[in-house]
Amino acid sequence: MRKYLITGGAGFIGSNFIKYILDKYKDDFFVCLDLLTYASSLESLSEVINQPNFKFIHGDICDIELVDKLFKEEKFDYVVNFAAESHVDRSFIYPELFYKTNVEGTKVLLDASLKYNIKRFHQVSTDEVYGELSLEDASFTELSPLNPTTPYSKSKAMADEVVLDYFNKYNLDVTISRSTNNYGIYQHPEKLIPKVVKMALNKEKITIYGDGSNIRDWMYVLDHCEAIDVILHQGKTGEIYNVGASKELSNLTIINNVLKVLGIDNYEFTFIVGRVHDDKRYSLDCNKIKSELNWDIENRFNDTFSYTVLWFKENIEWIKNKSC
Repeated sequence: MRKYLITGGAGFIGSNFIKYILDKYKDDFFVCLDLLTYASSLESLSEVINQPNFKFIHGDICDIELVDKLFKEEKFDYVVNFAAESHVDRSFIYPELFYKTNVEGTKVLLDASLKYNIKRFHQVSTDEVYGELSLEDASFTELSPLNPTTPYSKSKAMADEVVLDYFNKYNLDVTISRSTNNYGIYQHPEKLIPKVVKMALNKEKITIYGDGSNIRDWMYVLDHCEAIDVILHQGKTGEIYNVGASKELSNLTIINNVLKVLGIDNYEFTFIVGRVHDDKRYSLDCNKIKSELNWDIENRFNDTFSYTVLWFKENIEWIKNKSC
């Protein structure tokens, strides 16, 4: 039996990963460590919370004593670090919180991983560490220089560098994945898709940064979970893997697609001044994971997007409660 520590597992991507991996590896044991901040929810783990091979621990990855005790008692084989502050707007208001959780917290986990000789530490990162692209630029590869533009992306880039330091200096077995925008159920309503569903159903004006032309690559969360699983068990130590869906769409297109699924026409938008720095476009070249690990994504955007929007529509009270 293998033992896994999943940090940030009550958050959006982490909770989807836990449900995915518990279903796949029924003979293994999984521990979730989560601080249960505003962006996480035990409700997202309701399907697995009472399973015999799952344990939830309420705690902070920055708590050195707690983390050390947990590693000592559980004797983990694998660590997957989802725990992070991730909302870009909030990072401009509380940058110190982002650096503490995303950088210092990652280091606490790495120290424990090194001390207790885990088999692999996997860091879940973001495409935002590369910075922005123009419409004409080629997609970022894993060899592209890091050029983060927000406190959030800077903190994640720093965390990635710390992870690689532990590989280079201490020979700790690590891997890193950098993914594009995720969508799926239980995503916090501060994010675009659930936010638009809430505004549309409440007949509020939908606010759009700038002119809505900012482009992101949109990937279904369970496709991301599958990629992490492949990297965790098959990836080469010390390597970085880009993970994306090659589905580049503007924010305005996403908003219109949400309204289309909801059956709403002629909706009123309000265009507002963008962030201090709002990256124009993100795009990842994912040939490395495709060629080396034989992973690729299914072209099922329409189905998964519609499912996600309708789930938020049916769970509008959950959105309202999380928005409070």
